[in-house]
Amino acid sequence: MISPETAELRILDAAESLFYGRGLQAVGMDEIRSASGVSLKRLYQLFPSKGELIQAYLRRRDVRWRQKLAAYADARTTPEESILAVFDWLYEWFGEPDYRGCAFSNSFGELGATSPVVAETARAHKEAFFGYLTDLTAAAGKPAPLADHLALLAEGAITTAAITGSAEPAHRAKEAARVLLAAA
Repeated sequence: MISPETAELRILDAAESLFYGRGLQAVGMDEIRSASGVSLKRLYQLFPSKGELIQAYLRRRDVRWRQKLAAYADARTTPEESILAVFDWLYEWFGEPDYRGCAFSNSFGELGATSPVVAETARAHKEAFFGYLTDLTAAAGKPAPLADHLALLAEGAITTAAITGSAEPAHRAKEAARVLLAAA
């Protein structure tokens, strides 16, 4: 018998793969049970509803996404280099074979109108990302509005990459960010 912690990780791993790959509404709890190898009884003990599982999936993905981005960008020497590194990190993310765009935008598009929890989780993710760019912009000594412009460049690149299937929007957004940084 597997521990509750191991079962939870297996369920969340399966949920992330299925929800991100196919969408929240297209995946049922039985599919998550099958993919995780955890009994349906244990799954429902840990996550009494699909809504609670979706919330746990999104929260975990938010933390991991932001940590990976910060580890990559914060390793640069200057705040300006960190800002530009955000777009390099996006390029790498866009090139992953399972890239389907932003899980939070996708989830909001699917359930944001009917699930306040999904809507709030998506908003919190975007606010945290914008806040991170605000911190980088402030550290670079640049005007505060620049952070919003950089965030919109990144968000546009994320969506365009998902739709086109190309990582190239990250490079174009990085060049635009470079122009904005120089002008600020």
